[in-house]
Amino acid sequence: MKTPKPVESSERVLLVGVGLKRAAHIPGVAAADYQRERIEELDELARSAGAQVAGVVLQMREGLDPATLVGRGKLDEIRAEATTHRAPVVIFDRNLTPGQQRNIEKALDCRVLDRTQLILDIFARHARTREGMLQVELAQLNYLLPRLAGRGVELSRLGGGIGTRGPGEQKLETDRRRIRGRIARVKGEIDLVRRRRQTQRKARRDVPLPSAALVGYTNAGKSTLFNALTRAGVLTSSRMFATLDPTVRAVELPSGRRALLSDTVGFIRDLPPGLIAAFRATLEEAEEASLILHVTDVSSPHHPEQDAEVVKILTELGLADRPRIHVFNKCDKLPPSEAEYIGGESGVRVSALKGAGLEELLARIDAGLPGEEFVRLQVELPLDDGRTLARLHQRGRVLASEMRDSHLWVDAEVPQSLAGQLNPSLRVSRDGR
Repeated sequence: MKTPKPVESSERVLLVGVGLKRAAHIPGVAAADYQRERIEELDELARSAGAQVAGVVLQMREGLDPATLVGRGKLDEIRAEATTHRAPVVIFDRNLTPGQQRNIEKALDCRVLDRTQLILDIFARHARTREGMLQVELAQLNYLLPRLAGRGVELSRLGGGIGTRGPGEQKLETDRRRIRGRIARVKGEIDLVRRRRQTQRKARRDVPLPSAALVGYTNAGKSTLFNALTRAGVLTSSRMFATLDPTVRAVELPSGRRALLSDTVGFIRDLPPGLIAAFRATLEEAEEASLILHVTDVSSPHHPEQDAEVVKILTELGLADRPRIHVFNKCDKLPPSEAEYIGGESGVRVSALKGAGLEELLARIDAGLPGEEFVRLQVELPLDDGRTLARLHQRGRVLASEMRDSHLWVDAEVPQSLAGQLNPSLRVSRDGR
């Protein structure tokens, strides 16, 4: 599947990082180093939105300015940098209040985005299904509603660049009642789609298969691993948040049984609760799973902090106690002397791109998923149906078999999932009756 085309004319942007000197950060990581890491991530987010990063401004403060976040003096410096780099857009690595955003835009005389708005733009860029597009629109409308006052000029520009993709001018009237009405309608449409998804899940439960879900920091290689295990051919991209829409496929395990594997949206630090709620559909697949596969990009120097964010979000979702396998991906990018110390009893080291370690991972998944309930049934098979007979032997226990009227009569105990997959016309009785 082709990756989405980048924008033809990238907007030049100036990135602004604001850190607190005395804030609590990851143990052993200095506040300034932590802020530089955040700005590197903001740089990657901006490029994923199609931006051309023209420059960076960093500031370490004792506290955040309630009116402008950075203070009036720093705003003069940012304005000069934006002019020097010919950057009409300034992106802050903080979430701005509506008042802060208005004050900063007035002082800089250019378009200002915060972290949430940038992530929403990437979501709008990558959503493919009707549900994904509706969820993006709902999140954008909820974000913009409290920011309408004094935003007439800015709203008239919606739909034309980074941070403005999605609903467009017609759906973002400055009349609050009309926006609230649109929010209500979008919620109703999402509920309809969600009910259809629940129906699909119910159908899957009727043919019970154990399920596992891939979770991890954005760009950890989850979709590449998903494709390697299931041959699904879903979109893979080095851009952040390439996967937004839930994808579920069956995977064959070493024991011969089948399981469902789902790919989910990537996590990121400081992901606002509203964004988590907006993409509940992909996260519902993780909530339904019996086993969580936490995928880590071990080639990233920041993977311990990224792992901590993933665990934090899993805890917020109530999944902290769910059985989990830690999958250390991209081990092929590490020197052999470092790679050999990764994995062990605590996890599995793999290279989804190279296909290394996948057999061990499948074995771990097989052992980590709950065992299936077996049922006893009797079937009559045509003599040429060797495929079904082989499945009965491979995944179940054949108790007896004999020829009857040019058919093979088989008495067997099989996993419930296999019983549900058999052609009903073959079944004579169940539970030996």
